[in-house]
Order: sequence, then structure tokens, then C-alpha cells
Amino acid sequence: MLFTNATILTLDPSRRILTNAALHTTNDRITAIDKTPALLAKHPDDEIIDLTDHILMPGLISTHMHTAQTLLRGCADDLELVSWLCERIWVLQGNFTAGDGYVAARLSIAEMLRAGTTCFLESMFADRYGFDGLCRAVEESGIRGCLGKIVMDTGRYAQDDAWAMHPGLVEDREMSLMGTMCMWEKWNGRADDRIRVWFGARTPGGVSSTLYREMTALSRQHNIPITMHCAEVSADRTFFASTTDSSGNSHTPMTYCSSMGLLSPNTVLAHMVHLDDNGITLLSESGTHVAHCPTSNAKLASGTCRVPDLQRAGVNIGLGTDGAPCNNSCDMFQEMKLAGIIHKGVSGDPTVVTAEEVLEMATINGARALGLVDQIGSLEVGKQADFVAVNTRGVQMQPWSNPVSAVVYSATGRDVAWVVVDGKVVVREGELVTMNEEEVVREAKRCREEVVKRAGLEGKVGGRWPVV
Repeated sequence: MLFTNATILTLDPSRRILTNAALHTTNDRITAIDKTPALLAKHPDDEIIDLTDHILMPGLISTHMHTAQTLLRGCADDLELVSWLCERIWVLQGNFTAGDGYVAARLSIAEMLRAGTTCFLESMFADRYGFDGLCRAVEESGIRGCLGKIVMDTGRYAQDDAWAMHPGLVEDREMSLMGTMCMWEKWNGRADDRIRVWFGARTPGGVSSTLYREMTALSRQHNIPITMHCAEVSADRTFFASTTDSSGNSHTPMTYCSSMGLLSPNTVLAHMVHLDDNGITLLSESGTHVAHCPTSNAKLASGTCRVPDLQRAGVNIGLGTDGAPCNNSCDMFQEMKLAGIIHKGVSGDPTVVTAEEVLEMATINGARALGLVDQIGSLEVGKQADFVAVNTRGVQMQPWSNPVSAVVYSATGRDVAWVVVDGKVVVREGELVTMNEEEVVREAKRCREEVVKRAGLEGKVGGRWPVV
């Protein structure tokens, strides 16, 4: 295929922006990027997609996502974290079936593809949701997925027994760690290598030290990456401080993770709000990646990640939407906008975390975090053909001077017109072509009602105003 007449954000090492440009694909690879007349002359007989008034860019990469939770969008708005988890989210998730998990995954993937996300990291998929169904949803839809299956052996959050998990979500070593190994053997590399299986460790307090050490040993032995929530809320910091090192000193989030073997270039830690300076140094020295989730952190009042400090230390930062109950959207364009704004307000410095840096987080940095930087994250000859085209004709996008600013500060997922993953068109002129969107929505509504009913929360998951 030949995509012509676009403004192309390459995100290549020199960060070139090409005007009146074209991109050529053969099978699953990018085979040429040049000015439109030059490529038209070379490939006159190929299928041509005219992208006049479009910005062509690498597919967006979400480094933190809960696919099951999209079924619970809007079920727990404006609650503090204990009520959010213990009274709503865990209760609902503890009543999922494998069928619900498959439907939720399809809904999440449909939304991500429609909004230009071509690759995502599922952070913590429980056994009861049906991991096989998640993998099938990825395989069928054409998206690229790094899929973290949950690892845990303790049914609480941090050290507080009041934050007990719903019994339906509690797993032991055999179900979680050994179950992940079984799924890795079955699914890793499937769907033309679009599926990668990860360890999705629960937050410290939900995993014993023994299990962490066993997981990190398996990670090193088999090169299986790890993702984990960490230092998200103040309770995490309190938990870490309750543990001690070999000298009897209280741990910080990063000294604890280091002692468990969790810090490495093969690990993505999500949120990372409550860090001290030494923790940032440990992240930098170990090559550990951070998934920044500004909307979730703001909505749940968790705090604000120290992104400018992490950047100065050379820590690689990706971007993630987190789950729909603490974001209400899987739209990475909206996530980019907040990431580019919130740190200016917090710091009082309008020059920090620029639009260019945010776009890097959502593309090339995300690819680096997922260990896929040699394949995706930028538009370069030889890389996988994963890219999106943003239609700029709408009044909400016009006029624009800087294409980076346009996609970070003006665009939303609704402006995405074309999405290509692995050389295959999955969204054509704003329409999903690999999934029946009406069926996806219909099934999601049905499953949502059934989950709420099984959880005994009918009439309790709406808003505060009367509905008549």
C-alpha cells in the first residue's frame, strides 16, 4: 500500500517531520518514506490511500491498561480509593466470568483501535477473566498486545486488612505464577508475534517476598518481562516503610523493589507517584521503565508523578490510560494532552514536559519500555507497519501550525481516520474493519448488566442525582 500526501511525524532518531510525504508498505513492513511524487513514480500500480490534510504518525502505545475494567466504565466515579476498590471495583471484578472477560477485552480493544492505539500493555489480568479469551481477542482484532497475567498470593492491598480483596479475585501461587507460565508457553509469540505474555505482579502487599523472588528468577531465566503498580498511593509508601533491609533499615518503594530483583530494563512500573530522590536514582541506574498515568492519578487523587525529575535523571517514561473506572476513556490522545499540561500547573513552569516529549512517551518511549523499540514506535524503513492517520479537516483541528502540537493538544481519538497494525488496515476512514462494533457494544451492555446483578450492586453504581 502507498499512503500519500500526508504530513508525517517519523519519530526517527532525528525526529524528522515530512510534508507532502508518502509511506509505502509491503506485507508487514515499512519499505519507503519519501516525498509523494517520488514514491508515486516508483509504485504507480500499488493501492493508494490519499491522506491529504492528514497527519501520519506511529501508532500510539499504552503502557498501562486494564482491559477487563472497561466493562465497568462509570461504576465508581468520584470515590476515594478504599471505597473505589473495596466497595465497587473488586466486588464487580470478583463476579466476572471468562465470558465477561472476553467481551470486556473486545470492548477495550475496539476503543483503543478506534482511537489510534496499536499496542498496549495489559497490567494485571486475573485468572477468572479467562486469559485465553484475552489472547483470542487480540488475535482476532489485529492489535498488538503485551499481556500481563496476574501474579499474587495475598488477598489484600498493602498491609491494611481493611483493604481485603473480594474472595473471587484471590489467587495462589499455582493459579497465578504457574498459570502465567502455562499461558506464556501457549500464547507467547502467537498471532504473528503480536502477542507477548508478561508477568503482571500485584502491588507489594499482595505478593509475598518469596513469590516475588521466584517470579523475578523466572523472568531472568525465560526473558519474561514484568509489569507492576508501584508507589501509586501513600499507603504503598507506608507498606514499604514497614519492611526492612538486611541492616534493619526501613525500605522505600525502590529499595524494596531492588531487594526483590524487580528493577531492570525488563520491568515497567506503573504510576510511581510517591518517589524520593534516591528512588529516582535507582530507577535510572537500573534502566527500569515508568508508565505515567496522569488522568488516573488525578481522578483518584493519588498525586502527581515527578515526571520532570524522572526525565532529568534519564528514566524512560511511557504513557498509559489505566482502566476505565479511573479514567473513563482509553483515548491516548486525551492522555497526551493532560500529560503535557498537568506538570506545568504543578511546577509553575510552562516549559516543562513539552508536546514533543509527550508524543515520545506515547510512541517511541512506550516501544522501548515494552522491549519493542527495534520493531515499532517510529516510522522507519524496515520497522513494522504500525501507524495511524489523524484527519485535521475538522473545525476542532484548524488551523494548525505545528503538527506535534496539533496531535497532542488539539486532537482526540475521534479524529483518527486510519489505523494500520502489522501492515494490515484495522480502521479505515474511521470504521473498524476487524470487529463488528455494534456487536461489541451490544455484548458489553449485556455483560455489564449481568456482572452488576451478580455482584448485588443493582441501583448502586449510578450517579448521585435521581434518575426517573
